[in-house]
Amino acid sequence: MTVGMRHDDLRRRNRAMVIAAARRGGQVSRTEIAAITGLSHSTISAISSDLIAEGILLETRQEPPALKRGRPQVGLALHPLAACVVTLMLSLNSLAAVSLDYAGNLLEEEQRRLDTRALPRDELIAECVAMLRRRLEHKAREGRPVLRIVLAIQGITDAQGRSMLWSPITPHTDIPFADLLEAEFSVPVTVENDSNMMAEALRWRDPQRYRDDFIAILLSHGIGMGLVLKGAMFTGTHSSGVEFGHMVHRPDGALCRCGRRGCIEAYAGSYAIWRNASGHDESEEPRGDIDEAEMRALADAARAQDGPERQAFRIAGEALGFGLGSLFALIDPAPVALVGLNAAAFDLIEPALREAIARTAGGHHSGSISFSIEPDQIALLREGCAMRALTHVDHQIFASGRSGTEGADRSQSSLMA
Repeated sequence: MTVGMRHDDLRRRNRAMVIAAARRGGQVSRTEIAAITGLSHSTISAISSDLIAEGILLETRQEPPALKRGRPQVGLALHPLAACVVTLMLSLNSLAAVSLDYAGNLLEEEQRRLDTRALPRDELIAECVAMLRRRLEHKAREGRPVLRIVLAIQGITDAQGRSMLWSPITPHTDIPFADLLEAEFSVPVTVENDSNMMAEALRWRDPQRYRDDFIAILLSHGIGMGLVLKGAMFTGTHSSGVEFGHMVHRPDGALCRCGRRGCIEAYAGSYAIWRNASGHDESEEPRGDIDEAEMRALADAARAQDGPERQAFRIAGEALGFGLGSLFALIDPAPVALVGLNAAAFDLIEPALREAIARTAGGHHSGSISFSIEPDQIALLREGCAMRALTHVDHQIFASGRSGTEGADRSQSSLMA
């Protein structure tokens, strides 16, 4: 029995390695998979034959370079029709859903504006259910099995990926979204923090820079962080972990939208930059939403002359810098990706940010801290959610040799009933 279990574990691991190579490479030859995985050619041949027969992989023809002669090389790619995943993104005043095939190609998307702060709890849940139902009904009619749903939320989620514990976008807390959605659709669901999903996307976009240790900081209406240490996403024992934006910058300082005072976000979030640039009192209730055009106008004004707008970005940089400096006193310096609309104003933020880091205990290594800019937070969020969902199907379903069709059949039957 023990020998059988070991053989099953080895088979699962080898299947996972082949699928992962195809996921990373798009179209890869068996020779390339051997170089990536270290598996023998005979093992790869046997596994790939099984995966092709199961409809998980397909063979493709790769034309040789123009200067080389010979037959087109046979490659392996993920079969788009093998599965479908759906991602749902709940953020301030917005709900969006995206459907993707197994190869990661976008199938369809939907977005709605919602007043997330005013919606009653039941209506907020109902909006999520209704949007998912439209996506899953469409996939059921096409005969595509939906094998995973990922819901990304601005705010704190539990460590098990089941519930939204708290979010600044709604007054409601402790919503067990995964349980509710699984009961409705019979499809596995995880609930993820949005900044963690942005960090997940960075690992796939640039695995050389974003590998063992790195940080993604969301600079938007709010301030968020995704932290990867030793190649693993950092989460807490009970929650999604890093609430960088709500670390205290100045005790009893500016009012944050979380209701507390002195948070980093209360100086570096969009509403905080607007509040300081406009000369409003720091105890004033934060504005609910500020559009992109208004923030770009503030940045343009700050670049044009030294006035309250430029000072507001300096204040933001200082708050971020002291927070990062404190973090780097605990961990080694790591690459930092600044994500979101206000990352485009890094030229205004950077001087004060670096000066503040240098004044902290973590500033001993400030010269080795590198920054990159990723202004399109929506694209990163979508990509991170997609990869979290698809790699779950890779490892938990297809690598183990399970088709996942039983759960999909139950889901489709309930949707079509």
